[in-house]
Amino acid sequence: MCSEDFDALYGAANSPETWAGHPAKDRYHREVFEPYFQFLVNSGGCLLILDRATGQAIGCSRYYPVPDQPEDIGIGFTFINHRYWGGATNHELKTLMLDHAFQCFERVWFHIAPSNIRSQKGTAKLGARLAHDAELDLSGTPAQWLCFELSREQWASHGAE
Repeated sequence: MCSEDFDALYGAANSPETWAGHPAKDRYHREVFEPYFQFLVNSGGCLLILDRATGQAIGCSRYYPVPDQPEDIGIGFTFINHRYWGGATNHELKTLMLDHAFQCFERVWFHIAPSNIRSQKGTAKLGARLAHDAELDLSGTPAQWLCFELSREQWASHGAE
């Protein structure tokens, strides 16, 4: 993902429904989304999610270093436009990202805000388990996170479902 993707990605983000249940409920406002987008671009590891049929941007997700598990990788900062909820989009995205990550890493972490029930449920469906909670600085400000862990072995036995 690069700076030129802003308008396309903001088109996927500019609906209040997309951020329902998310801790950043006001991220559909351009002035709130813009610094978030800049953080993602500047941090690297961010992937733009496209609708295969239309080529339209529908969200993004990111690989990131895990502060308390430096030998592992994290996947997160994901959002998908609400029109794509309830289908296969998130599972397909995470399958691609996990298959890629497990070529190099033994474990993948997902850090989820305690109030983000939708993401907790989606992550559990991947086979990840809640390992612990921790205060971590993942985006410039320390915050409390639920830390879900998925090992290569767990993914190999669960991922094909």
